[in-house]
Amino acid sequence: WKTSLPYRGNSTPIVWGEKIFVTQPLEKEQERALLCIDRLDGKILWQRSVKYTEQERSHRTNPYCSESPATDGKRVIAVYGSAGVICYDLEGKLLWKRDLGKIDFEWGAAASPVIHGDLVYIYRGPDPKAHLIALDKRTGKTIWQTNDPAVSIDGRTDGFRRNKSREWICSYSTPIILKANGREELVMSFPGTLAGMDPKTGKQLWTCGGLNPMVYSSPIAGENVAVAMGGFRGTTVAVPTGGTGDATPKTLWRTERTANRLGSGVIHNGHVYVLNTPGTMECLELKTGKVKFSERIRGKGAKQESWSSMTLAGDTIYIPNQSGETLVLRANPKFELIAIN
Repeated sequence: WKTSLPYRGNSTPIVWGEKIFVTQPLEKEQERALLCIDRLDGKILWQRSVKYTEQERSHRTNPYCSESPATDGKRVIAVYGSAGVICYDLEGKLLWKRDLGKIDFEWGAAASPVIHGDLVYIYRGPDPKAHLIALDKRTGKTIWQTNDPAVSIDGRTDGFRRNKSREWICSYSTPIILKANGREELVMSFPGTLAGMDPKTGKQLWTCGGLNPMVYSSPIAGENVAVAMGGFRGTTVAVPTGGTGDATPKTLWRTERTANRLGSGVIHNGHVYVLNTPGTMECLELKTGKVKFSERIRGKGAKQESWSSMTLAGDTIYIPNQSGETLVLRANPKFELIAIN
């Protein structure tokens, strides 16, 4: 089946049982919506929206509702940037909503919520007052909140305007939850810093510097290693998980590059796989950062770019690109393109 959506959008659909959930900006109506779609036939089962008429800055390539929804099988939570956070049951009944204030950044917002245990984690950024917040998933009540670490560029902290080096301070990262040394860690790529935190309290467990102050992708983790990647002309850092305090001296490797990275990669059998935005696929050794291959999958041009994060199924990687193709590759340190659908 194939189903048309009302407008353009950047969010990722999620699946629970026989239901698909995806957010959509209803641009003409000045509404932000959550759609529930039947996984078996593509029919729209229900649609819920909120009205928001105030101006909110964003980039022309980043429509509102770029945040993907999240569900635990009983409730589905949608983040609508400045329009707040909405929680429904799986039949579309409103359970709660929260106004978390405006987000003000020239490229808009895109960080998605994460549900774990009794909490939902939401990164409220990029913004001059960016912060990570944990809400009770049943009520929407704030449990804890922590602000971004301080970052300076050439001695300045107002990185929301271009300076001479064309730098910005911003993160579009979605946090991840992992287990290390018998404990749970919430790992987040803040501007300039990769951090591990206690998911229940927000207490900082460890930090690793060396990340550049502009971050698009989410951290990835596997085999007791967390990897974070910056955006345009960014850095990549790899650090063991489960540490305490300043983990920067324990950094396994750090690299700098010129290629942009928007989508998040995957880790599989001791290797990191990432697709740079222009369409170049890279495989790196997880423990050393050594490049095993770097291959351009398609020709040059905007339609061959990819903003998407990867999906790993077994040893197969799937990545959509801007032209509507899905690239299918083997998760193997020897480059193997299986198909382009």
